[in-house]
Amino acid sequence: MEKSDAKARIEELRATIEYNAKLYYEKDAPVISDYEYDALFRELQDLERDFPEFDSPNSPTKRVGGAAQDKFEKVMHSVRMGSLTDVFSYDELHDFMNRTRDVLGYEPEYSVEPKIDGLSVALTYRNGEFVSGATRGDGIIGEDVTANLRTIRTIPLKIKEKLPYFVVRGEVYMPRSVFDQLNAQREEQGEALFANPRNAAAGSLRQLDPKIAASRRLAIFVFNLQEGSLYADGRPCKTHAESLDRLTELGFTTLPDRATLRGFEAVSEHIRMLGEKRPDLTFDMDGGVVKINDLTERVTIGEGTGVPKWAIAFKYPPEEKETKLLSIEIQVGRTGVLTPIADLVPVKLAGTTVSRATLHNQNYITDRDIRIGDTVIIRKAGEIIPEIVKSKAENRTGNETVFQMPSVCPSCGHPVVRDECGDGAAFRCVYAGCPAQNARGIIHFASKAAMNIDGLGPQMVELLLANGKIHGVTDLYKLKVEDIAGLDRMGDKSAANLIAAIERSKNAGLERLLYAFGIRQIGEVAAEQIAGQLRDLESCFSADYETFASMNDIGEVTATNLVEFFADPNTRELADELISLGLNTHAVKEKTADTMAGLTFVLTGTLPTMSRDEASELIKANGGKVSGSVSKKTSYVLAGEEAGSKLTKANELGIPVIDEETYLKMIGKQDI
Repeated sequence: MEKSDAKARIEELRATIEYNAKLYYEKDAPVISDYEYDALFRELQDLERDFPEFDSPNSPTKRVGGAAQDKFEKVMHSVRMGSLTDVFSYDELHDFMNRTRDVLGYEPEYSVEPKIDGLSVALTYRNGEFVSGATRGDGIIGEDVTANLRTIRTIPLKIKEKLPYFVVRGEVYMPRSVFDQLNAQREEQGEALFANPRNAAAGSLRQLDPKIAASRRLAIFVFNLQEGSLYADGRPCKTHAESLDRLTELGFTTLPDRATLRGFEAVSEHIRMLGEKRPDLTFDMDGGVVKINDLTERVTIGEGTGVPKWAIAFKYPPEEKETKLLSIEIQVGRTGVLTPIADLVPVKLAGTTVSRATLHNQNYITDRDIRIGDTVIIRKAGEIIPEIVKSKAENRTGNETVFQMPSVCPSCGHPVVRDECGDGAAFRCVYAGCPAQNARGIIHFASKAAMNIDGLGPQMVELLLANGKIHGVTDLYKLKVEDIAGLDRMGDKSAANLIAAIERSKNAGLERLLYAFGIRQIGEVAAEQIAGQLRDLESCFSADYETFASMNDIGEVTATNLVEFFADPNTRELADELISLGLNTHAVKEKTADTMAGLTFVLTGTLPTMSRDEASELIKANGGKVSGSVSKKTSYVLAGEEAGSKLTKANELGIPVIDEETYLKMIGKQDI
């Protein structure tokens, strides 16, 4: 690979990894699987090794996890909560074991354990009592979630012996059965579903109200002694296994199926055994951990950059299962897109029973030659959404059927059009009165991220439509208690609660209303951006293409969609009726400052009083843009201590370099 190509790929990988790390660690909403993320991470590590001139202290390979959330007090860990080097094959496992043997001069003993897929925390005990607990955060600073951790029944609040001080590390998780029940409840209430048990556990542990965390029935496996003594006389444990045995005696729930073993054959066999047990476990596990057992030997082997050299995590590939494709149904989305959905013979996959899977579009089906009646291989995309990977043509009997998208909408019977979009061809129903689009549009309008009408989930919307109580979103604001109370499973109290929730939504503001409209390619962030700039709905109607296109993160296609939406007479009619019904069509959040409008900043190094995430948000809040790389278009480089290659490049290009104090003065916040 040429240097220029390597540099471009490194910058692309860093941006992609940072983005997905933020979704995973801070938003609890991953869009790619751990396996895919790890592959990107490994590619970046390899390129940084092969092209050291492009190395950076700010690369995601140099840090662990994500930043602490502002809503919790930040806590500095007494011992860094690091991560492990991942391996994906038995050859790599063998190489790791050879390296440790070469350093020690003999075959050491290893602790082999399951890698629980949850949220890592540190628990601190003083005089035998649990006093505090924190999430991993970035490995150095985490979030104080003590109150929520106290609700986890498998965390002992008081141990059997009054030991002066020790800190343990564990993995908080949500049992699969609890996860299934929680998602069923959220679906019934019309709330967004959790992606998987790991994200449900993370979201639960970050609830401000401990009562909510308690209702989620979280659990924990303790897997490490961070510091301190587990004995009254203060003597240290000699091995990792001894510390876990001692923690078990003291009342902690430690890792199941762990073993102390010597030699590659024994270790690899235990890894295989753990992998085979995954489908039948009550919790999610994404790999096996192999650690040097003797703590003195660990010191001899030493630490790498942010990771120990005496341990690795063996990561399993995404689980795949074989099943049969019975039929293909068509689902019509709120924007009219027709999506083929596979109806499958139910099969257990990654801890849940799967009977349906997305087939995306006609191109996806054609490219993989997937036919009705085929034996197919399925997996979970991003370990979340079931999808068909391929069909097994060798199993065909001749009775299989080639699938073609319908020429008319299955919901309204009107013709559909082929809508070329990116890497696939979508079919779209363009009939404005399509019932399926109408139902999904109302569901979206009422959703938590939009108008946030509590109790108006998919089932309630369908019930109201089926009984002729509503025909569109404006009818929601004309409903009365007596319209709802007589419906199936609805009494006076439930009806009154729903009417009250609908009434409250009138004050949601322009930010939520713009997202609720369901404008193509307008998500929550873009809706807030538009509301922050234009401030009221009338200004959106009068805004032209240039106005929208000049906003941060709104491109040409999105700007065109906005102009077309507000030029549509139906939109004008909808807006007028909503206004007459009392909806607030003005922005409710403070106006975005524009002191940095038109300026692009690049951040590097450690700032004295703010994290880089906080600094980035402050820049955006004042109208500026934040970029991950320095170029001639960069306005300023905001640099802190230990600034790396970005500072060097800024000096080479003559880009102004400022410190935190200078930036705060620029925006009039020098006293912060």
